[in-house]
Amino acid sequence: MRFRLVDRLVRDMGAERSALVAALRAHPASIAPKYFYDELGAALYGAICELPEYYATRTERSIFEANRAEIANAIGAGGQFVDLGAGDGAKAEAWLPYLVPKRYVAVDIAGHALKRTLERLAPRFPDVKMTGVVTDFTSGLDLEADLTAEPVAFFYPGSSIGNFTPEDSIELLRRVQAYCARRPGSGLLIGVDTKKSRARLEAAYDDRLGVTALFNRNVLNHVNRLIGSDFDVAAFRHRAFYAEDRARIEMHLEALNDHTVTLDGAPRRFAEGERIHTENSYKYAPDEFDTLLALAGFATVRRWLDANGDFAVFWAA
Repeated sequence: MRFRLVDRLVRDMGAERSALVAALRAHPASIAPKYFYDELGAALYGAICELPEYYATRTERSIFEANRAEIANAIGAGGQFVDLGAGDGAKAEAWLPYLVPKRYVAVDIAGHALKRTLERLAPRFPDVKMTGVVTDFTSGLDLEADLTAEPVAFFYPGSSIGNFTPEDSIELLRRVQAYCARRPGSGLLIGVDTKKSRARLEAAYDDRLGVTALFNRNVLNHVNRLIGSDFDVAAFRHRAFYAEDRARIEMHLEALNDHTVTLDGAPRRFAEGERIHTENSYKYAPDEFDTLLALAGFATVRRWLDANGDFAVFWAA
């Protein structure tokens, strides 16, 4: 094996189960977005990224392609490359020939997916030392044993930062900045979705084919397996809308009729129209995200946008 896989996913399954059940019993009910990503959910997310309405992935890709050499020059070659939420590794893979890192650290909560990613990448880049770290980095980022004192480029594409509240975003960015501060020449390359018309934003999260609806409703299948509940996926519909006052897309599952679900052996009634909140996706004007990066401790920021200003890429050092 040409890579190392480390499992640092510390889980108290009893506590996780209790938290999930409590969130579903609450009013309003909610499910944490991390539960989207079972095998089917991960595949559906990949399909979402190819939908015509979902501009974010292809727009970010176009910014990278148009500015690859300039961004790579800003980062510098030969250091370390940390891929946060690596998934299939495709986005990072495009950077490896340009950055020529000595070390690639792929971080993801899904160990099976991470193993497949490294099995594919390691033979392609035999001179890069590869490590996969299975962890939930949103609640902690323990990478000291995987990094040297050399400069490190953290990579967080796809506007995944939008799933956090602005306050929680700053905390995550601070954790990254702390690693960078101990390694001069380091920084963060991050993609951020910008504010735009309600119509475009809502279409991106409620496509005509209904792939996003399947993705959202599939979380109930995952929950059923995790806690032994009996959610009927067909009893809920997908709802996605832009809450302009909070600058975020909200995704919910809305009950189509009055019915009862068994949660941990006890009934929980859902009234017609009652919603389960499953995800937020915050949008930022470029100057607003500059401010978040500054609050997290980054001293210098460069940014690149597409011609329409639909998406922004930042290098913060």
